[in-house]
Order: sequence, then structure tokens, then C-alpha cells
Amino acid sequence: MAKIRPRITSEEFEIVQQYRAIKEESNEMGIDHQDVKHGWLKSKNASLFFANPDFKNKNHKDFEILKQGIVEIVKDSAPKYPEIKRNKCSDGHLLVIDIADLHIGKLSSVFETGEEYNQEIAVQRAKEGMQGILDKSKGFEIDMILFVAGNDILHTDNTRSTTTSGTPQDTDGMWYENFLKAKQLYIELLESLMSIAEVRVMYNPSNHDFTHGFFLMQLIEAYFTNCKHISFDVNLRHRKAYKYYNNLIGTTHGDGAKTDNLPILLATEFPLMWSTTERRYIYSHHLHHKVAKDYIGVTFEALRSPSGTDSWHHRNGYQHAPKAVEGFVHHKVHGQVARITHNF
Repeated sequence: MAKIRPRITSEEFEIVQQYRAIKEESNEMGIDHQDVKHGWLKSKNASLFFANPDFKNKNHKDFEILKQGIVEIVKDSAPKYPEIKRNKCSDGHLLVIDIADLHIGKLSSVFETGEEYNQEIAVQRAKEGMQGILDKSKGFEIDMILFVAGNDILHTDNTRSTTTSGTPQDTDGMWYENFLKAKQLYIELLESLMSIAEVRVMYNPSNHDFTHGFFLMQLIEAYFTNCKHISFDVNLRHRKAYKYYNNLIGTTHGDGAKTDNLPILLATEFPLMWSTTERRYIYSHHLHHKVAKDYIGVTFEALRSPSGTDSWHHRNGYQHAPKAVEGFVHHKVHGQVARITHNF
């Protein structure tokens, strides 16, 4: 007889429990019977699959408890940063620093692809790229820095060297080594930036490291809990926005909503910011090459990546776009007044 998979009522499940002695067996094994998600009833003539209507999925709750516990531990040991007194700017600017698609843990071999890339090169390019942006922006008075984080900061998302969705990757180093390198990198970069101006960290979840990237940013925010000069927007929303006077700056990884829909999404999801600004921009990632386009009311830019080319991209010819870290200078009134590129 064919297998039937109905969802039964609580009363019917009580009968099933009695038939299979689920409660008693569970209790003897130290298991809450409400944690039994589903099971089979089989006889000579039929086979019945059942789902427990009282099943309590504790995974999300347990994860939140675990995450909160780790965050609290980090907060308790977080360093205390002294308050910095800054000189008032006569004509301030916002500096956007966006180290896009760094992919710590990606492996590229010069023997196959013509270029070398590994975890050490990734970290070095991030530091060199940011310093290059800072050096090239010295002609502007900077009173605020927007640091765009995430966007495939890590190359993989598990112990199997795959992305979040399971795509295998060529990797350098163990996943925990790369996670710790990314953590230390962000700490060093942010400590350097806060000595220059106030810092806003805006995190974009991404397709290579959706979970590990989120965990990383929770730890970074907790680490700076005693710092008054850095603020964070590190939730899992895929599109974020920041207002700097007459500027509205939206960011997203770029692997989700279609580019043509991003302007109306920005207006719909951040209506107050939209209505009180005239200069609006969206900085996107994921593509690893430059795309720029003006829409009605919004300028869109996809940013270059400093990361190397792995075997798959080389084999398919996705190579030779300029490798760079990019930054932008925004005036309070006039909007984006400079693009700054540090090439490798």
C-alpha cells in the first residue's frame, strides 16, 4: 500500500503516542516527547508517516542563547577606549571605505591562473588598500567615515570548504584560521579609522559567508562595546542605508534584488531618508568589476574587488578586471565629489 504522509491532530497524535509508547520510551531515554518531530507507523498492510503537531523547534532559541552568551563574554573582556576630542571641521566630508569581496581563504595558484592569492595576501591588500584610500583623501576634511563591512569577507561558510549554498571552493587555510584573521583585520582597521574621525560600520550579508560573516560582525560589535567613536548597523537585512546630511547612501551585496529594482527599494524601505536628501547613491558588490549607472534620483555603482582569480573563474575566462579597493568622498551638500581607487 502506498505511503501516506498526513499531518494529524493533537488528539490523533495522542493515540499514536500510546500505540508506540513514545512518551514512556522518550522519558526512559531522557528525551522530551515534544522534541520528537516525526516518525513511522508500520503494519503488514500499511505504512503511515506522522508529524508531531506539538513539536517544539528549539534550534532558533538555542542559537540565540548561544550567540548572546558568546557576545556577552566578548563584551565583558572588551578593551576600554579613551574618548577622543576632535577639532571641528569647517567644511566636513564623509569618507566611504568599501573593501569589497576580499574573500579571505580563497586560493589562487600562479601555476594555473597566472596570479597568486591566499589568506595572507588578502589581509595585506585590505590594509594596503585602506591606507591608499586614506592617503589619497588627505586633501579633504573628513568628519565621518562609513566603513562598509561584510560582502564576502570570508570565502567559505563551513568545515567543508563550500559557500553557504554548498558550492565547493579552492581554499587556503582552515575555516577557523580565516575567521580569526578576518576578526583581527577588522579590529585593526577600525582602530586605525577611529583615530581619524567618527566611524559608522554598515554590514552587508553575502552569499559566500552568510552565517560566518554574521557571527563575525556580532563579535566585532561586541569587541567595540566600550568605544564611543564607532557605531554599528550589523543586522541581517540585505539592504541598508545611511544618511549624511544631503546624502543617502544605500549598500547591498548584489546577489539578491535586481539592480533595476534597487532605487525603488531604497525609496520604499527608507522613505524618511529618501525624502530628506537630494544626493542618493547605491554601492553594490558581488560582481568583482566596475559598473556605474545613473537612475532617476539615484546613482548606482558596483565595486571592484582586490581578490585574486581562482581556478573556476580562470577556466571560464572571468579574469583581468582591475583589482582594487575603492573609496568615495561625499560633501555635505554636493554629494559624491571624489572617487578614490587603490589599484593592485
